[in-house]
Amino acid sequence: MNARYLRGVEILEAVTGNPAEQLTNRVAEVAPDFARMTIEFPFGDLYARDALDLRAREIAAIAALAALGSAAPQLRVHVAAALHLGMTRTEIVEILMQTAIYAGFPAALNALAACHDLLVDEPACAPCQAASRVAGHG
Repeated sequence: MNARYLRGVEILEAVTGNPAEQLTNRVAEVAPDFARMTIEFPFGDLYARDALDLRAREIAAIAALAALGSAAPQLRVHVAAALHLGMTRTEIVEILMQTAIYAGFPAALNALAACHDLLVDEPACAPCQAASRVAGHG
C-alpha cells in the first residue's frame, strides 16, 4: 500500500464513516487497480488538499453528481457522507435546488428522487417532500 492509498482510505473513512472496502469491494472483484484508483486520486490526492474542508468538498461533489444525471449510486454515497459530516437534510435539498438552475430541473429532481430515502427522515425537510411529490416520487 502506498502513501496516497493509505491517506485516501483514512480520508474516505472519515468522510463516510464506513470502511473503505465497503465502497470498493464490488469494483475490486473485477478491477482491483480501478478500485485502488478510486481511493488514491479523489481521496488520497484531492480531498487531502487544504483549500477546501470536507464539507465544502461534499457540497461540490453532490452538485456535480446531481448535474451529471447518471451517477445515482455515487450521489447516494456523497449525500450519506454529507449527512455523516453533519450537513442537514435541508442543506442538501438546497444544494439540489441550486443545481436545478445550472443543470436543469430534470437532473435535480432525479437526484432528489435517487436520494429520497436519505432525505425524508428530518421533519423540517418540507421542501424535500414537496419536491418529491412534484417529481412524482412521493
